[in-house]
Amino acid sequence: MLKLLLPTTMLIPTINLLPNKITWLPPTAYSIVVMTLALLILNPSDTLMATSRLALGSDQFSTPLMILSCWLLPLMLMASQSSMFKNPAPQNHMFITILAMLQLALLMAFMALDLMLFYISFEATLIPTLVIISRWGAQTDRLNAGIYFLFYTIASSIPLMISTLVTYNLKGTLSLPALQLIPMANPLSWTDTLLWLSMLLAFLVKIPLYGLHLWLPKAHVEAPIAGSMILAAVLLKLGGYGLLRVVNLLTEQMNTIYLPFLTLALWGALMTGLICLRQTDLKSLIAYSSVSHMALVTAAILARNQLAPAASMLLMMAHGLTSSMLFCLANFNYERTHTRTLLAMQGMQLTTPALTTWWFLASAMNMALPPTINLMGELTIIVSLFSWLDITLLLTGLSSFITAIYTLHMFSSTQQGTLPAHTTLLPPAQTREHLLMLLHSLPSIILIANPQLIFPQ
Repeated sequence: MLKLLLPTTMLIPTINLLPNKITWLPPTAYSIVVMTLALLILNPSDTLMATSRLALGSDQFSTPLMILSCWLLPLMLMASQSSMFKNPAPQNHMFITILAMLQLALLMAFMALDLMLFYISFEATLIPTLVIISRWGAQTDRLNAGIYFLFYTIASSIPLMISTLVTYNLKGTLSLPALQLIPMANPLSWTDTLLWLSMLLAFLVKIPLYGLHLWLPKAHVEAPIAGSMILAAVLLKLGGYGLLRVVNLLTEQMNTIYLPFLTLALWGALMTGLICLRQTDLKSLIAYSSVSHMALVTAAILARNQLAPAASMLLMMAHGLTSSMLFCLANFNYERTHTRTLLAMQGMQLTTPALTTWWFLASAMNMALPPTINLMGELTIIVSLFSWLDITLLLTGLSSFITAIYTLHMFSSTQQGTLPAHTTLLPPAQTREHLLMLLHSLPSIILIANPQLIFPQ
């Protein structure tokens, strides 16, 4: 565990000791080294929980998400260089420092074996994300988006803290492995029901569940590219990871409390897909697409059958890479056209045909076309929910169909057609942009060949 925590921690003073002339290259190279170290902890044959004396550990649920967090940091730095290159060096140092602090909090959350340590790390991600959105957002609405994000998170986190303290008072421990072995005294009582509902609320907001999702499109639209990438790829998965951990603590007698949330998740997957069809803002469309995909993850976790953990992990990893890739592509278009409106950026295939290839690949992954890992994740979730209840096939099938429609609409609106009259000569694709797309696609290609890398045994 320390092989990731210590290098990430040392990245913070390293950034602030750099001279102003070399702001981006050393942190990017250093983060690539940390990314390489993260690959060393990937051991697909290890199905047990590897622990240390620091109440930290990893298993096949946390390890892929830890690697995804480390993989994303150099990608965020490369994606931000174009838009932040003209900023003063102290601002760039602060920006990279906050990204490193956010990664440190994420790693601590995924490694935590103690419920209180997990809660502290879970909440520690709030401040860096809030600063990234409200300080480096492009529009003045970033302050409104930051307030939405802050109050939704705080309102759901206070019940989580109270339920954590009550759990310690009742069971005498907050160790996650130990809590799974201690049975609930009266699982059908109103007290225990309220206890676990308050614990689930924080993770349902973070995923987010339909109805609790209003903060997400605002945060995505107003955040800089690095904020959108980390928010879509990792922070939403933190909610799914928390659900996986907490759901395992409940007995089968309490499955009935999941029914309203499971129904709302399936309905939300369908409704947010329909909302995507009406979007004119590209980043907002991708944000609502994230809500739709994560709703399927929520439903799979709450179904609590044998396929649920594997299905949810597959789709979380697939969506993390795909959504980050789509936000990068949207940012490439924004840097050239200075607009997020779909109608104002049509015909990009005529000016940047190389990027159109990456747009097609990202759209195919978002639609879950074969042989992408997204297809395996969605099919596993559909089978998992169908084995739980037959009627879910109708909702999941419609959701997948609508996903294909709005993804094709997104691709055709941005790439095909004629260039708008106000569009001047646009610069061609850069090597940095192709490298970013390759680093997003490479893990997906590897997972297509060997999905056992993230498939819990």
